[in-house]
Amino acid sequence: MQPYLHFPQTKLSYTFTSSSLCSSPPLDPSALDLFCCSKMLSKKAGRDSHGQDSSYFLGWEEYEKNPYHQVHNPTGIIQMGLAENQLSFDLVESWLASNPDAAGLKTNGESIFRELALFQDYHGLPAFKKVLVEMMAKMRGNRVKLEANNLVLTAGATSANETLMFCLADPGEAFLLPTPYYPGFDRDLKWRTGAEIVPIQCTSSNGFKITAVALEEAYGRAQKFNLKVKGVLITNPSNPLGTTMTVDELNHIIDFVVDKDIHIISDEIYSGTVFDSPSFVSILEALMQRKLENSELWNRVHIVYSLSKDLGLPGFRIGMIYSNNPAVVSAATKMSSFGLISSQTQYLLSQMLSDKNFIIKYMSENKKRLQKRKEMLVCGLKSSGIACLESNAGLFCWVDMRHLLRANTSEAEKELWEKVVRVVGLNISPGASCHCTEPGWFRMCFANMSEETLRVAMHRIKVRLLDVHRTRAAMVKPARLSPKWVKLLASLNRGPDR
Repeated sequence: MQPYLHFPQTKLSYTFTSSSLCSSPPLDPSALDLFCCSKMLSKKAGRDSHGQDSSYFLGWEEYEKNPYHQVHNPTGIIQMGLAENQLSFDLVESWLASNPDAAGLKTNGESIFRELALFQDYHGLPAFKKVLVEMMAKMRGNRVKLEANNLVLTAGATSANETLMFCLADPGEAFLLPTPYYPGFDRDLKWRTGAEIVPIQCTSSNGFKITAVALEEAYGRAQKFNLKVKGVLITNPSNPLGTTMTVDELNHIIDFVVDKDIHIISDEIYSGTVFDSPSFVSILEALMQRKLENSELWNRVHIVYSLSKDLGLPGFRIGMIYSNNPAVVSAATKMSSFGLISSQTQYLLSQMLSDKNFIIKYMSENKKRLQKRKEMLVCGLKSSGIACLESNAGLFCWVDMRHLLRANTSEAEKELWEKVVRVVGLNISPGASCHCTEPGWFRMCFANMSEETLRVAMHRIKVRLLDVHRTRAAMVKPARLSPKWVKLLASLNRGPDR
């Protein structure tokens, strides 16, 4: 199926026109050759269904053309569209310096390079899986017991989510996702699997929380278009909202999937970034609170996790699936052979994660740094009259700039976004790229830059963005009419005498 075939109203992605951010160059011979060659490829390779035309990715492209650097390019674009955690690299680097054997692939001073260099079974190193489930349990207050045999290693959370789609849905079958959601899901869940996404429409009226009514409405839309719904996928904590799900929300989802006899995928890659109350509650913990461990649902709940956000290691490509369903674990393990984690990486991180004192220190200090940086962003925006959704997790804020729109439309959001990128020099993610139905919301990341760079970003918003807004407001301000014209217009508008 073509992307958005059934729900074209949810595609609010932007493309740049010649009059906007950048002009389209004329078709050169190399592009023509590429077009001709694409006709000889498979349908998937020759079809533009990857989702790369989303404003989420287009903003990245503009940043890469002109990246900000404090010294070498101080007028460049600041990257606020990338959810990376660079705040605690020094803690990891300190551990590496204190543990040279791990980085040097040694045990008790003896090299194990040859052992690690040889072919490894795709089930993963047992020692690594053991410390991973221990870490996941620790982040959940040890309220949930996890088994290493239920863990499948993948090359990042992207691979984990796609693998679960392959395991749970056939092409043309659907998963329900609450909006706003991570723009990459349109690529990760659909592009190769052929699965469909049906949005669960959440709104700002209740802080974008999931309701029973919204779940039923999404299910009804899927039925209207003859889509078989296989499950609900949630991100908890939410990307892009930066909020943890309430127990009420989790219970709405549990009740819904029990009634429909479908699956739950809980993407919990930000679970270790929760820096403020309320605390994080995993979907497994919510099930245990309702004593559903021995129910059929227990085997239809699957968790995605990675070390990309909590430890700031996206380049290490450490992702995983946790499931109590033996058939899913077996199938996903076989599929993982197409995207393995190197044995050297597994060994190094198994040594790091087994250092309990380091993990406790890291998680505590990392949360403090995230909270401080988030407050810096919120305060900076507040000084410019811009508010954020109240949040307690993640590497970003969900920013409300509706009052800066010229109109309550997706076109007005596009115009504002282009001004932020082109005039202000910040790459942020517009709500439309996250399938938000309310124009004017944007995601801003705060953990992938230095404090000084964030200060520059906040200064640009106060000086450049607000100046643009004031200039536009002055341009549309009606001219003062002379008393003579006021009197004349009043006589023309007067109705008949009674």
